[in-house]
Order: sequence, then structure tokens, then C-alpha cells
Amino acid sequence: MDILEAIKDRRSIRTYVRRQVEDEKLLRVLEAARLAPSARNMQEWKLIIVKDKTTREKLMKAAGNQVFVAQAPIVIVACGVLADYTMRCGQLSYPVDVAIAVDHMTLQAHAEGLGCCWVCAFSEPEVKEILGIPAEVRVVNLLTMGYPAEHPAPRARKELAELVSYEKFA
Repeated sequence: MDILEAIKDRRSIRTYVRRQVEDEKLLRVLEAARLAPSARNMQEWKLIIVKDKTTREKLMKAAGNQVFVAQAPIVIVACGVLADYTMRCGQLSYPVDVAIAVDHMTLQAHAEGLGCCWVCAFSEPEVKEILGIPAEVRVVNLLTMGYPAEHPAPRARKELAELVSYEKFA
């Protein structure tokens, strides 16, 4: 699959068919995350795979009752384990590292014929309580995954000229 075509074709999926994701496909999605770059190659993140219906329903409530969270056959909870490491640029590494790993997963999921949706609207304390996540670990996002029951049209994007400047900020 051509990478730019995959990026153009991938959509956020919020409706899933009732079909379990094969373990082989899930493992390839997780392998894509494992291969993602991270600050100092520390890979200081943890992925919690949630398939249990009751647990997914609890996560749905923690995510403001977004129904698709419970309907997706898999929810991957992406956590930053080393939440206090600051890169030389002054930014915390965990949000960046987790985002790269999750983005790798979304592209591999798309290549596998699966759909995903980033969910960042949730109560972190509730998610931590549901999954027994230690206080020092940060929950960055939930990633729903399954076979899509919808094929949304592309959303409008800004023109490249609005997003890019050369040599200096403009």
C-alpha cells in the first residue's frame, strides 16, 4: 500500500460491524507501534488492549458516553509510562512518543482493512480506576478499532501554503 494514499484514504471510524478482529491483524497493528521511534528510543509507553464488553462499556462512560467506544470490538488505551522526561527542546516526551506509536497503529490498522478513532475526550482518573493504571502513568488516548461499518467522506483540510513557511515563521 502506498503510504500517502493510505494517509489520504484513512478516516476516523465511529461505527463498527459486529465482527471480531483476528489476533494476527491485531499483532501486526501492535508491531507497528513497537517499531515507532521515541525519544532516546526509550519506548516509555504501554498499550492496554481491552476486548471485554463490560470494560469497554465502562470506558465509554469515562469517555462521556461516546457509544462507539463500547461498540468497537477493541479499545487500545495508550499510556505514557515515564511522564516526567523532558526532551532537550523543553517538551515532555510522552505525549509525542505515544502519538507517534498510535499513528503508526492507525496506518497499519487501515492497511489491515480495519478502522480506528482517536479518543482524547475522556476522564483520565476514571480510565485509570477502571484499568488499574498507576497514578504516575498518564493516559494519552483511547484508540477504538474494528471493522468499519461506515466510509466517511474526506474532511476539508487547509491548503499547504497555510501550514508551511520556509526559513522563518510566517
